[in-house]
Amino acid sequence: MKNSTFSDLSFSLDMPEWAADALGALPSHLPTPEARMAAVIEFSRQNFLRNTGGPFAAGVFERDSGRLVVIGVNRVMPFNCSSAHAEIMALSLAQKMLGTYDLGAEGVPAHELVVNWRPCAMCLGAVLWSGVRSLVIAGSGPELEDITGFDEGPVSEQWRTELERRGISLTDNVLKNEAIAAYREFTALQKTVYNARQGK
Repeated sequence: MKNSTFSDLSFSLDMPEWAADALGALPSHLPTPEARMAAVIEFSRQNFLRNTGGPFAAGVFERDSGRLVVIGVNRVMPFNCSSAHAEIMALSLAQKMLGTYDLGAEGVPAHELVVNWRPCAMCLGAVLWSGVRSLVIAGSGPELEDITGFDEGPVSEQWRTELERRGISLTDNVLKNEAIAAYREFTALQKTVYNARQGK
């Protein structure tokens, strides 16, 4: 008798329904790091306020022109997928939309990833392999973990050096206070912190 356990070996991840309208309402170009980060932070807020994921968002933009490619949000809980972080969603969607696994390939405009905090241990790896030429973050200190209780993993002390070694420029502390305010809002609402085994 054939084992039917393996009849479906596929999975998919998608953005919440509200995201398409929210993306369509944004300008086609966001010329400054602050404008890009403001959009990312608002997507992170809408994600937890609408109960469609955790308080994280990431946007892919053409670095020089500011053209918006896509903003992704965290989808861990809706899909029971621990790797469905905002950075993974944004980078994967951008690569699909642009038809390339290398967002810094020859003939492709240099792309930038904008995230509402330093990427976790997993997502730092994804940034390195994605081909983006620059990373913009709201902050890189302990505030995120201290405020929310999320476990960001064993991020190497050499993470900045690893970005530089691969030609990825870093801009830190863009709208840091606004990002922290969103994390405090998340915590005040007592939303689920979905660490594996609750961090134990």
